[in-house]
Amino acid sequence: MSAPRSTVRRSLAAAAALPLLAVVLTACGYGSDAKDDDSKKSNVSADGKKLSADSVKIGYFPNLTHATALVGIQEGLIAKELGGTEVKPSTFNAGPSEIEALNAGAIDIGFIGPSPSINGFSKSEGKSLRIVGGSASGGVKLVVDPKKIKTLDDLKGKKIATPQLGNTQDVAFLNWISEKGWKVDAQSGKGDVSVVRSDNKVTPDAFKAGSLDGAWVPEPTASKLVAEGGKVLLDESTLWPGNKFVITNIIVSQKFLSEHPDVVEAVLRGSVNTNAWINANPDKAKASANAALKELSGKELAPEVIDPAWKSIQFTDDPLAATLGAQADHAVKAGLLEETDLTGIYDLGPLNKILKAAGKPEVSDAGLGVK
Repeated sequence: MSAPRSTVRRSLAAAAALPLLAVVLTACGYGSDAKDDDSKKSNVSADGKKLSADSVKIGYFPNLTHATALVGIQEGLIAKELGGTEVKPSTFNAGPSEIEALNAGAIDIGFIGPSPSINGFSKSEGKSLRIVGGSASGGVKLVVDPKKIKTLDDLKGKKIATPQLGNTQDVAFLNWISEKGWKVDAQSGKGDVSVVRSDNKVTPDAFKAGSLDGAWVPEPTASKLVAEGGKVLLDESTLWPGNKFVITNIIVSQKFLSEHPDVVEAVLRGSVNTNAWINANPDKAKASANAALKELSGKELAPEVIDPAWKSIQFTDDPLAATLGAQADHAVKAGLLEETDLTGIYDLGPLNKILKAAGKPEVSDAGLGVK
């Protein structure tokens, strides 16, 4: 993977091509209503201080890579830090719709991947959001049909799915193809490899039917493909220094951060405590995440899916800023991103305050923080 740069191009061509979806709150489980708690009479935080907002709207995906949010809300670990400030959760199908919700004030804080974070920041000319914390690393794999593909070189001429044009996995796969010396048109996906943009919900069925030869996808989709007879040919973490790269971080609208920094800090304390609980209690945390998924979708993940998926994800407070810079750089190389200055995309002051108070090492913004 190439070294990160502090400048990238201004907007994802992919995002221009893809409509920003409205918030999807459907009966098929991609949404949740805010849960009222009549016992909360005042917005007093865990340390006894009254917070500046009566509620905070938090967005996330019903995915294992968003388990900090799934578990933190399911177990009440985030609500505990907020006291009487009510958590109002919403779930989303795609990054663009979550960014749209953030810009519209429909959510205040979001758990989201690096590519939509970069695009949201750049399209607003640095005025819409800040990344204030990390959540997860890893959990992305290249899974193939072992009858058709034996080695990485066999991918040439095959049909390989990514979740969405210009999304985090799409950019990673296009960069990997480029480093192999192969050529693919980023927009159409045509070239030495056929890159097929396929929603994660339909990719397993398409793979099972034989219309896809493989997929570069996040968990739990990757493990669902393995359950359908696929084989993991490459774990993306092996391509990164220290086997770590950001897959989920925490963003906040600049308006909410400016008006309610105490609430943002409380959510971050809840996130830090959740990650600590997940890492100390992996089996309980896995069960909690699965219970949350069942509540959202009506169906839990089978053991043969959730067990390998869970093992491949690392939950971390570090946003791994250098890897976000590298991912933006890869999008530039693929022709999906135009140059812009990413300086200011991070504000890690509140997180580092929390980490320092807990006796934990502070984290770096890789030179992309607020000045």
